[in-house]
Amino acid sequence: MTTACSNFGLVSIVMPAYNSEPFIDESIRSVQSQTYGDWELLIVDDCSTDKTISIANEIARGDSRIHVFQNKQNSGAAYSRNRALREAKGDWIAFLDSDDLWDKEKLAKQLSFMRDNRCGFSYTKYETVDEKGRPLQKSFSGPARIDRVGMRCYCWPGCLTVMYDAHIVGVVQIANLKKHNDYAMWLNVIDVADCLLLPEVLGRYRVRSSSISHGTSKLIQAKHLYKLWNSRGCFKATALGHTALNIACSFYKKIRYVHSF
Repeated sequence: MTTACSNFGLVSIVMPAYNSEPFIDESIRSVQSQTYGDWELLIVDDCSTDKTISIANEIARGDSRIHVFQNKQNSGAAYSRNRALREAKGDWIAFLDSDDLWDKEKLAKQLSFMRDNRCGFSYTKYETVDEKGRPLQKSFSGPARIDRVGMRCYCWPGCLTVMYDAHIVGVVQIANLKKHNDYAMWLNVIDVADCLLLPEVLGRYRVRSSSISHGTSKLIQAKHLYKLWNSRGCFKATALGHTALNIACSFYKKIRYVHSF
């Protein structure tokens, strides 16, 4: 059961969805099981070819906090996130992809953390699971505080862990990038608020063989990073420098902030 407590205000949860039929039910249920109940879930289906939207609509019929939208044509996760952000009415913005999962106290603990630390932007630790939800025995973390310089070095926060104060940040819209569109968002948010780490595992990221990043070569990843920095108006040399720094920090993260157990 969710609590009736709403003293923190409404949380808008952004969920882009595409061909998530095997997973979206569990992802939505992990939102519905939150101990903090004052939320709205904004699901944007990107013209799935499976039963994703019918599953989402069926659950939404029984819960007025869930709102389902469908793009007119397949447009990508960035477009879907932008649409959900324009629809959001919350005091807080949180993110959960349609195959990932939250701990039932994720919202309550993160809201308390942000209030206690007077924080406008935060993230948490998370673990990985496989397509069947089985733990992969790895946890992911990051720096205790990320400022503008730190965020330009690397995308430290896992998307499913992020929350920010909508009153401080405002409405965020990003370039229509195929990859790293969540990073583009954090680069916008960090301009108005440092990002603090709540050092507790409160989410589970599902590693899927069909994901864009799975099996992607380092060269292709570098090209996507370059496109991100280029989309932000950087000169070629600056975009290349940021790309190289991001790649170097990805190796540092594996050493410093990825733990097997």
